[in-house]
Amino acid sequence: MEGKRSHVVVVGGGIAGLAAAWYLRQGGDRVRVTVLDGAARVGGKLHATEVAGVPVDAGAEAMLARRPEGRELARMVGLGDELRTPGTVQAAILTRGALRPMPKGHVMGVPSDLAALARSGILSPGGLARVPLDQVLPATRIRGDVSVAAYIRARMGGEVVDRLVEPLLGGVYAGVAERLSLDATMPRIAIAARSERSLLGAAREITAEAPKDAGPVFTTLHRGMGSLPEAVAAASGAEIRTGVMVREMHRTEGGWRLVAGPVPAPEVIEADAVVVAVPAPAAGRLLAGEVPQAAAELARIEYASMAIVTLAYPREAFSRPPTGSGYLVPAVDGRPIKAATFSSVKWPHLTGADPGLVLLRCSIGRIGEEAVLQREDAELVALAMAEMVEVMGVRGLPRDSRVTRWGGSLPQYEVGHLDRVARIRAAVAAQPGLALCGAAYDGLGIPACISTARTAAARILDHLDPEGEWQDRADSLTKG
Repeated sequence: MEGKRSHVVVVGGGIAGLAAAWYLRQGGDRVRVTVLDGAARVGGKLHATEVAGVPVDAGAEAMLARRPEGRELARMVGLGDELRTPGTVQAAILTRGALRPMPKGHVMGVPSDLAALARSGILSPGGLARVPLDQVLPATRIRGDVSVAAYIRARMGGEVVDRLVEPLLGGVYAGVAERLSLDATMPRIAIAARSERSLLGAAREITAEAPKDAGPVFTTLHRGMGSLPEAVAAASGAEIRTGVMVREMHRTEGGWRLVAGPVPAPEVIEADAVVVAVPAPAAGRLLAGEVPQAAAELARIEYASMAIVTLAYPREAFSRPPTGSGYLVPAVDGRPIKAATFSSVKWPHLTGADPGLVLLRCSIGRIGEEAVLQREDAELVALAMAEMVEVMGVRGLPRDSRVTRWGGSLPQYEVGHLDRVARIRAAVAAQPGLALCGAAYDGLGIPACISTARTAAARILDHLDPEGEWQDRADSLTKG
């Protein structure tokens, strides 16, 4: 490879694609990276705009702090001093006509502390009485992947699924527990399902194993998670091209030929290697000709749509000012709002210059509820305002509002998802100079997406370095 500069094209400028471009820097001057994105800006679902003069995330507002990839990348691109911890993480469940505190000691909604569960009032007396039967029931045999609802209902009853687990999964995936994979969405519980008779006992063990000094679960950036993509793009040294939609990919003798732009005036781009970092349906269309097995599996990954309504109120509008981080709403309660986040309470730095301002976000839309998302922006704002009047006793109008729609944005990890991903990767592994990354594979969160990007970059660098001259660089990426 001496004297040759390889060209790598990253298709997709979300955080996964940008992170892949940054990790490809490990190839040094021997690698030239181009990022192509069909949108007018990079960043995908990470984007912040002003509401009432304050930069507020329009998409993901935080990342897991207990996974290192997100925090490490932020530090490596110069945002280490921007990391912020939440002012509170105390959330509630709005169910059975009242806001009820999320019980302590749960694992993705699976309770481990019966006393805390009883104090919360989330379950009815009958639902509460059903939970401890888990300890005397015979083991529930799990041979393959099953839905979250099927296993947890068998152990603890339907109310735990409907009023605890479903709201948490809905907040992450906008999905339903009847279809989501236990193995893919709740891996610790899935392991326990195959090794422990009692789910309650397993949940107690999992919570007991959690380090007591692990710090906050979540973190964000001072100017919002929307500030991360721009910093990663700048630090990557890649050529960033927006408004360039890649329509086709073809294998060539020496690499890949990409076709972008409008059909009447196509642009052909030659690459030695390609990282595909777009959602599964788009990735499937690009790979249909060259990797049909992977394309077929990618096409089967469904996506949910949602909208976020952000409101800014004066503090005096609240008859009872919010004190927690927000609340989740079970689908069985039949409300259009699935979650509300009190952003300025959760992240106190947001309103440091105006402590009299309350910023909040209402999430609308689960898979199968697309009809509500067809309403006009003004109607969605009205829904969110009515929610705040009813639940929080808000009086008057907000100072400002913003509606952000995320169509087809959340991949559904349905039963069999891990096997599907394994088949996709096996098909792609047979194609030299090709890698995939993004939210469709190993997790929706920012750290998980970054992890897939790091693995993809390592695969590409390994392909471009057949003599092993860069092997230490590629190994450093996969080991973190």
